[in-house]
Amino acid sequence: MKEAHGVTAPHPGLRERKKQRTREALLRAALELFVSQGYEQTTVDEIAEAVDVSQRTFFRYFAGKEDAAFAVQAMTESHFVRALRARPADEPPLEALRRAVLESWDTIGDAVEQAVPVELHVRTYQLIESTPALLAVHLRRSAHLEEELARVVADREGLDVASDPRPRIAVAAFCGVMRVTGRLWGTGGDSSIASLRTLTESYLDHVGPALAANWQGRAGAARETTAPALKAAPPTRDTAATTRDTTASARHTAASGAAAPQRRDSHPH
Repeated sequence: MKEAHGVTAPHPGLRERKKQRTREALLRAALELFVSQGYEQTTVDEIAEAVDVSQRTFFRYFAGKEDAAFAVQAMTESHFVRALRARPADEPPLEALRRAVLESWDTIGDAVEQAVPVELHVRTYQLIESTPALLAVHLRRSAHLEEELARVVADREGLDVASDPRPRIAVAAFCGVMRVTGRLWGTGGDSSIASLRTLTESYLDHVGPALAANWQGRAGAARETTAPALKAAPPTRDTAATTRDTTASARHTAASGAAAPQRRDSHPH
């Protein structure tokens, strides 16, 4: 009867929490071994032994070492995609991407820190960037993520991603900024989630001006301002046309003046 009334209901929850603790322990052990002795040099047996479980238990939670290496990244990416899908439909694409990533960093921090220390996450990111085998996987995963984001943006805007290039272009610009900020954050002194959010927000705020500005024109204007006497401003189309007309008129007048005396000399009478 007690079981019928649900007295034993908490037990599945307890089992799930135990599984979660085992997974987090395996993940942390794997990342610590990866960054301390190298990804290629670490075996699944070593990871399992560090948590005092069997190799079979490891494979219940991870498909392999690669799966463990990208586990935190996969968690943050999934969280971001969900946040993007939940953004209001009337937000422009880049604004929706911007707000989704900032919102996801506001809400994912605790989950990341519960899984692994942020400092370990940063060192893992650095390891991925410096390990050819992991970097290749990272680039492939990034391409898949960009395609997923482009399709989400296209769905939001009612576009066909196969025929309209704008969703992929917007996502490519956005993800380029994210790669830059991630790299800078990974090599900076402050490895907190808050610092990543601040850096990301700052760089995303520059996307519009960076794409819209005429950099060459602004650089030229700066040179003219600093050394105005070194180079005259190029004539405008109207100025050049006026100059040509004036020059042609002057030449015609000069030619007419030179021809008149010749006619008088030829006909003295």
